Amino acid sequence: MEARVAACVGCHGLAGRGVENVYFPRLAGKPAGYLYNQLVAFRDGRRKYVPMNYLLAYLPDSYLYKMAEYFAAQNPPPLVVAGPAPDAQLVREGQRIVTGGVPARRIPACATCHGGDLAGREPGIPGLLGLRADYVSAQLGAWRYGVRTALAPDCMQVIASSLTEPEVAAVAAYLSSLPVTNARPAKGGPVALPMPCGSQAQPK
Repeated sequence: MEARVAACVGCHGLAGRGVENVYFPRLAGKPAGYLYNQLVAFRDGRRKYVPMNYLLAYLPDSYLYKMAEYFAAQNPPPLVVAGPAPDAQLVREGQRIVTGGVPARRIPACATCHGGDLAGREPGIPGLLGLRADYVSAQLGAWRYGVRTALAPDCMQVIASSLTEPEVAAVAAYLSSLPVTNARPAKGGPVALPMPCGSQAQPK
């Protein structure tokens, strides 16, 4: 499988560790179900990025799941990329939202679904560590405006569209300030999420 995913290395780094380009995220250690769902979304056009759409166009589900399992099993040291320190007040505001949500508007804390350590949850909720602020902001924006969609019910579309632009910037600043740890996605049976979420559907 390492030879088969060689085409992924140029953008996502050796063993999916990440690269300097902010828009190519770390894949290593994310839940296999999440990675599989994203590969299917790119193949089927629900996520749009021409190189990914082209690369995956004719790959069957079984092959995509093997690719997902490969990257889920990896745990290389994170790529350390120096960047400007985020605004401290913005980071504090982001921490408040990530850990406590916005109860007045029924926006759940990110940690409720992505785990207290933000390492993700099996089978389909990704970890949020090792992501750059611009990437986080771009993905939340893609959900807000329907450019990125997930399996129905699309809980992230609901959450992202409920956040204001300053709140998106704060969440992105806080998440990008966190180091990658050795924490792995939480395993176990189904847990009660704050809203129905298609991302937790088991891959077929």
